[in-house]
Amino acid sequence: MLLIKDYTMPDYPTYLRRLQSGEEGLNPYLDFFGIVLEALQEGYARFRMPVRPEYIQVAGFMQGGIIVAMADEAISHAIMTVLKPDMGLTTIELKSNFLAPVREGELIAEARVFKKGRILIIGDCLVKNGENREVLRCSATFLTFADKEDAAE
Repeated sequence: MLLIKDYTMPDYPTYLRRLQSGEEGLNPYLDFFGIVLEALQEGYARFRMPVRPEYIQVAGFMQGGIIVAMADEAISHAIMTVLKPDMGLTTIELKSNFLAPVREGELIAEARVFKKGRILIIGDCLVKNGENREVLRCSATFLTFADKEDAAE
C-alpha cells in the first residue's frame, strides 16, 4: 500500500518551498520515478530523472509515455510558481513530439510558462538527455480553478 505523507495538497507556494528544501514524500510520482527538482523560478522548472532498466520497452528504448509524463509534471511545476495559493490546476490538453530515442543515462526536463491567461495557462517543455541531445518537445494547456476540489467534479 502506498502511503502519502500529506494526502491533501497544501497551497502550491508552500508545497514548492518544501520540495525545494529536499523534503521527501511530498509527491509520490516524483519519488517513484526518481525525479529530482533542480531549479525553480517564477514560470520555470527543471527536473532530472534517471533512465532505469525497467523503463525500457521491448524495442530497447525508454517507453515514451514516461518521458511525456515527466514533461507534464515539469510544466505543472512551472505553472505552480505563478498561481495564487488557493488555486488548483489540471492538464486539459497535451501535445508531444519525440525527437530522439533514449536507451540509458538521464533526462533533464526544462519547462516554462508560455502564456498565462485568467483561466488557461500554456506551458512548454524541452527534455534532453545527459549529453544535451533534445529527445522530446511538449506543449500543454492547463485549466486553473479557485477550489482544488472542483477538479474532482
